[in-house]
Amino acid sequence: MTHYHLIGIGGTGLSPIARVLLERGHQVSGSDMQLSPMAQELRELGARVLIGHDAGNIAGADVVIRSSAIPDSNPEVAAALQAGIPVLKRVDFLKDLTAGQQVIAVAGTHGKTTTTAMLAWCLQQLGVDPSFVVGGQVKDLHKNAHAGQGDYFVIEADEYDGMFLGLRPDYLVVTNIEHDHPDCYPTPASYFQAFLKLARLVQPGGKLVACADHPRAAELMGLVNTALTVIPYGTAPNLPYRLSSIHHDHGCGVVFDLTVPGSAESREIRLGIPGNHNAFNAAAALAVINEAGLPLENAIAALRQFSGTGRRFDIQGEVNGITVIDDYAHHPTEIRSTLSAARCRYPERRIWAVWQPHTYSRTRELMQDFKDAFGDCDHVIVTEIYASREKPQNFSSREVVRLMSHPDARQIPALKDVSQYLIEHLRPGDVLLVLSAGDADQISRDVLAYLKGTAIHA
Repeated sequence: MTHYHLIGIGGTGLSPIARVLLERGHQVSGSDMQLSPMAQELRELGARVLIGHDAGNIAGADVVIRSSAIPDSNPEVAAALQAGIPVLKRVDFLKDLTAGQQVIAVAGTHGKTTTTAMLAWCLQQLGVDPSFVVGGQVKDLHKNAHAGQGDYFVIEADEYDGMFLGLRPDYLVVTNIEHDHPDCYPTPASYFQAFLKLARLVQPGGKLVACADHPRAAELMGLVNTALTVIPYGTAPNLPYRLSSIHHDHGCGVVFDLTVPGSAESREIRLGIPGNHNAFNAAAALAVINEAGLPLENAIAALRQFSGTGRRFDIQGEVNGITVIDDYAHHPTEIRSTLSAARCRYPERRIWAVWQPHTYSRTRELMQDFKDAFGDCDHVIVTEIYASREKPQNFSSREVVRLMSHPDARQIPALKDVSQYLIEHLRPGDVLLVLSAGDADQISRDVLAYLKGTAIHA
């Protein structure tokens, strides 16, 4: 048994790794600045979770793993190095974590969390007990990770800080490639090169499943070595996995037809979650299932029951006719996709979007795209920028709001003031979408708490 200490244990990157290590019988400790729900779950599972960073926290550790957000100056990092304890980032540890299993890695600027969760859910329903690491809670499995006894390890391949370059996939899914994380990748070219490096790490004889509808993913397929099989999916004729007839049932999820190799007849795929983007996510997951030789029809049936992941079109509740939804969207393309899904699901209802910009670098770099991303909602509220790992800068979200042509877009910097504004202006029949990769989900909680205690009248 090894004692692992994780610095930043409550975050989306390290908390699933901690869970896998716990389920494998290792001793796990960790620290973070606050007790997140994920950290609380780990504590309940037996991890020693400490609040705050202190050199004494690493006592007894054999290996220290740190989040990308943890600097060299962190007292626990410094103490571990002084004591000769290995200090690793995720990129350094993933090869050991996934050793002995066939690795299914899901990469892409958008859609990787949901696609990874779909694969984990389907494989679990097929009875193969996969290991998995997902950057969000898989609602149907009630967890974000699992140490399975089966042959497969499904992992969300996060590009931030080059994390996914620690993987050696047998199957690699690339949903799309669109410039993001300018703090790590200053140019679109540097971002694309990271994905190309990952594709070249696929094991000989492995398979690359990529979306031909996205230009850079299609470009990637033409640049990989011939030692792996390239499997495109998308809407173009003659693709081995072809989507067609994508539509929505009123008030329900997305429906589409999927043609697969070796069959002249397409299958109708019905999902309980909305959004054309989720049709593509499902097609990618089903392509992997089919290419692995697993029962496709059973996987199709499993996806009908798939409820999604936490903070991805995550319906928090409906009170007094007002529906409150959390979503992790923090890139212009993700915002467009999420709002389009909301408009498809609620075509006649008034949609409010609350957007918390995530990091100064992303907001500044993609400002021209953000300003036009809100066409499918009726009202837009923009909070101040969530700095995350970045230091405060002399740049505000009001710069983006000034560029917006939306007829009702406003900046309300403080989260508590946003909640109050919504409480005063929401009406029965409204849909509230909180778009945030930061802490703005507290707005959803505040609004729901008020609605449950006080009726809002038209």
